Amino acid sequence: MLKRATFLLSLLMATGTWAADAVSPTPAASAPVVVATAPASSASAPAALDDRVQDAKSDVIKLNRDLLVLEEELLFPANTQVALFVSMDVGKLFELDSVQIKLDDKVVAAYLYTPLEVTALHRGGVQRVYLGNLKTGTHELVAFFTGKGPHDRDYKRGATVKFEKDTNAKYIELRIQDAMGKLQPEFDVKLWQ
Repeated sequence: MLKRATFLLSLLMATGTWAADAVSPTPAASAPVVVATAPASSASAPAALDDRVQDAKSDVIKLNRDLLVLEEELLFPANTQVALFVSMDVGKLFELDSVQIKLDDKVVAAYLYTPLEVTALHRGGVQRVYLGNLKTGTHELVAFFTGKGPHDRDYKRGATVKFEKDTNAKYIELRIQDAMGKLQPEFDVKLWQ
């Protein structure tokens, strides 16, 4: 930490933005202010300064990434973590508008989709709609999907699953699939190990 503070102090002094470089003997209304400047050492000084600034930027980016990973590990430890994902397979019989998810009779996520997001899901994208903590034991998940179904009619369906949460992280995928035999969309819940 002291190393970084020293670096920042030397950076401020080198760029001439530090007020300690100014010399001003009790300025009067007509007295000029004299600013002391450091003599230019060589042409490589600006390049060395740019390199140090770039190094500092990359250090800050690495620290930020590490802090985000640490924050997620602290907020959502693996022994209580549950993550819910939404995916679509083909999706010609159903145009998704929104999804609402309840865990143990409590709404934990609700999401409205834009046409661009629906297109991304059709192309194989998977969206994480919820990341949270659950105690070990039996839990019930209920997901409600709304949108346009066959023949451009309003469509609302639900999918329910009971699952056992153990000490490992739990990943659950909510899949929307076309059932061509029935000409209806199917809503499936897949539990990942």
